[in-house]
Amino acid sequence: MTDPRLADLARRAPETRLLTEPSDLEHYGRDWTRRWTPAPLAIALPSTAGDVQAIVRWAREHQVAIVPSGGRTGLSGGAVAAHGELVVAFDRMNQVLGFDPVDATLTVGPGIALEAVQNAAREHGLAYPVDFAARGSCSIGGNIATNAGGIRVIRYGLTRQWVAGLKFVTGTGELLELNRGLVKNASGYDLRHLVIGSEGTLGMVVEATLWLAPPPPPTQVMLLAVPAMDALMRVFAVARVKLQLEAFEFFTDRALEHVLAHGAQAPFDVLSPYYVVAEFDAGDEASQAAALDMFEACLEAGWVTDGVISSSDAQAASLWRLREGITESLARYKPYKNDISVRIGAVPAFMADMHGLLAREYPTFDVVWFGHIGDGNLHINVLKPDELDQESFVAQCEVVTKHLAAMLHKHGGSISAEHGIGLVKKPYLEGTRSHEEIALMRGIKAVLDPDGIMNPGKVF
Repeated sequence: MTDPRLADLARRAPETRLLTEPSDLEHYGRDWTRRWTPAPLAIALPSTAGDVQAIVRWAREHQVAIVPSGGRTGLSGGAVAAHGELVVAFDRMNQVLGFDPVDATLTVGPGIALEAVQNAAREHGLAYPVDFAARGSCSIGGNIATNAGGIRVIRYGLTRQWVAGLKFVTGTGELLELNRGLVKNASGYDLRHLVIGSEGTLGMVVEATLWLAPPPPPTQVMLLAVPAMDALMRVFAVARVKLQLEAFEFFTDRALEHVLAHGAQAPFDVLSPYYVVAEFDAGDEASQAAALDMFEACLEAGWVTDGVISSSDAQAASLWRLREGITESLARYKPYKNDISVRIGAVPAFMADMHGLLAREYPTFDVVWFGHIGDGNLHINVLKPDELDQESFVAQCEVVTKHLAAMLHKHGGSISAEHGIGLVKKPYLEGTRSHEEIALMRGIKAVLDPDGIMNPGKVF
């Protein structure tokens, strides 16, 4: 706190809490990538939109870069502060601010955890259906900044579909109120959707109004053992016709082995190369009968070799743990990650090409992959061998990522499906976006953040 700039910030935003202890700088200065050494100037914890405006105006005057910070669960380095930036963390702006029973909307602060939003919706007999494994630690502000998807995109879409309105502080310190919860609003550009997915490079969300859904019907979870990669999409095609799918996920035998080593229970006596977790509406006997028909049809065709359908909430949770526990089980290896997507129709051809690339380029590395196959999103995790230093490991993986990016371009895919571009994926942005698009994106940033202080170095 001896830095005179921080003394000036404390004077301008007296209600903002400032942290400078080394442990706080390390905690708030990084995300799940763990590839950069945190080195922020300080951590600012505002409590109001006015505080955030004061911070931005101070940052413009002193030319201090700002890194917005939510739950820091991202995997692209989007929340990393490694060059003396001020981290603006929204831990104190984490309340439910209002509920409208007529519009079925919930208004919240950006620092509220996804799980807290889901619980608040449930208290009103409704649901916030966006969902993923980091629900307890990720924040709504971060979800909006990356247009987060998760495990139920196949049924409910991404975060974008559930944002009714936003309050947003730009890189000039202006407070914008976007859309105001309107269902229909044909009055020019919808800047709300420009903010969603912008990774904190244009400004900061300080309030969000979210649409809620009717409570979901009773569901069951099915786990299937699949003997071959080309059978995955065949199983999906049958399931999509016969069932009302909530989610359709897959993972490999290597993923399962890591989760089992982390404490989960083996679902079958014999390992299979691939597994599918499907959640589906099971509110009546017809739905349950359809699930059995689907399983029997896939079994007869040789597309599955074993399966189980949950008979209780506890069993459903244990089956989901096999999929949702993968990331946690791999964390100690500090894996190199790719989070990619292609059109659903392009998944079979892309997966075949990708499988060949990974086998060829990573002959001795442990490669764990899984994903939301129902929406074309695949996650690749490469685990570092103990004998290889981190720098050499990342360098080898980056070479493979260049090949992967070229393959994605060939199949019309994206180098980032859920976690944004951040720092990690900047070199590959042009494989997903045209030169013309990137030029327009830079122009938009120049308007909303003319001094370039908002999350600089990210995306571009």
